[in-house]
Amino acid sequence: MKIYNSLTRRKEEFVPLEAGKVKMYACGITVSGEAHIGHAFQAIIYDVFRKFLEKKGYEVTYARNYTDVDDKIIARSHETGIPADKYAAMMIDKINAVMKRADVDDPTLWLKATENIGNIISFIQGLIDGGHAYPAANGDVYFDVDSFPAYGQLSGRSKEDSLDGVRVENDEEKKNAYDFALWKAAKPGEIAWDSPWGRGRPGWHIECSAMNRAAFGDQIDIHGGGRDLVFPHHENEIAQSEALTGKRFAKYWTHNGLIKVNGQKMSKSLGNSLLLGDLLDKYSSDALKFALLSGNYRNDINITDDLFPSAEAHLVRFYTLIDRAEKAFPNETGKEAEIDRRFDAAMEDDFNTALALSDLFGYFKEVARLLDANDPKARRITNQIRETYALLGLFKKDPAGYLAAYGEKEADVPAEVKAVADERFAARKAKDWAKSDELREKLKSLGYAVKDSKDGYALEKI
Repeated sequence: MKIYNSLTRRKEEFVPLEAGKVKMYACGITVSGEAHIGHAFQAIIYDVFRKFLEKKGYEVTYARNYTDVDDKIIARSHETGIPADKYAAMMIDKINAVMKRADVDDPTLWLKATENIGNIISFIQGLIDGGHAYPAANGDVYFDVDSFPAYGQLSGRSKEDSLDGVRVENDEEKKNAYDFALWKAAKPGEIAWDSPWGRGRPGWHIECSAMNRAAFGDQIDIHGGGRDLVFPHHENEIAQSEALTGKRFAKYWTHNGLIKVNGQKMSKSLGNSLLLGDLLDKYSSDALKFALLSGNYRNDINITDDLFPSAEAHLVRFYTLIDRAEKAFPNETGKEAEIDRRFDAAMEDDFNTALALSDLFGYFKEVARLLDANDPKARRITNQIRETYALLGLFKKDPAGYLAAYGEKEADVPAEVKAVADERFAARKAKDWAKSDELREKLKSLGYAVKDSKDGYALEKI
């Protein structure tokens, strides 16, 4: 099994630190607002990582954190009049609820900054004692970047380059502008804790290092997060952890791509954030996962207007065939192991969900053919699909219930037309342009025009 390591910039054979066991950590959500589709993408990716590693026989301890104290949370506390700790707890409850709707399982361990203040203070004191951090006169504590010569190994940035695009605060209190805060002195009205340096709260970067060490010890196998965290967050985690322990912090660094909306980076300032709850009011959790997992997890995802409708249309077709197979052969319990073997082969190549999902179009084309021939192998294939692809969160729902909720989106399109359109979509993904053109003409002969997009297609009656 191979995993792409952001640190070495290549795929590497996966060999855990301890045989048969995996320690995995993924940076979670800062709970200053509600969960959006970017949060869901990252949570889904690492949920899949964990489940496939478990399928491979590893004992996985998977930890995620909630950042439940920071500048944004304090600002929201002041805006709403809700104390920062109560505001954070309220948002965690909301985020947990919507992640459940998205069918994302809890990690083995939930870690919170506010529940690890003692661990954070001890970690910072260890850095000070080792000459890697220093308290400032105002009560802040900073990491001394010059004390860690390997700084920049993950991002490829030099210390001087590290200032680009990063807000520099309290420059007069630091030895160097690129030093970063481990502990922030409390301002009036802010949530704070006692420390050897005065009342204050943790900096953002230190919490993950300290919580990791408390949960796992000095080293972990896999550290994950969005690509936007490579610098400065993950770079600073490496510096803190390795400066304290003298050991390699994480063996494999993994990063998922970012979300774009119609070609633009998703951000609150642009007003194009897509809240997860709003999307789940319109589309099934299957459709969200199918859409998000149809590309390489390391690539950005461009959410166009038809991305989720197209994913739902594919799933309506697939669930329809599952429903037909289960009704036609209610007592058939056999399975087709080759489907599972192909799935594992795809996933063993750096969790290649895109390849695994592309196989579905061929499988369901065969199911349709077998159903027309009244062959019980159709049910054996759908049995295996449901078992195997449940790992990706797909086909776990009751088909009749799913179709009742979402089937109306394609109710007027005949099954024969949908089958041809799906086959053409698969041909396009395989870059078989001749086959794609042939099937476009076939759709025309059936009375339908097809409109393509990067992420799918839409059918229109001619």
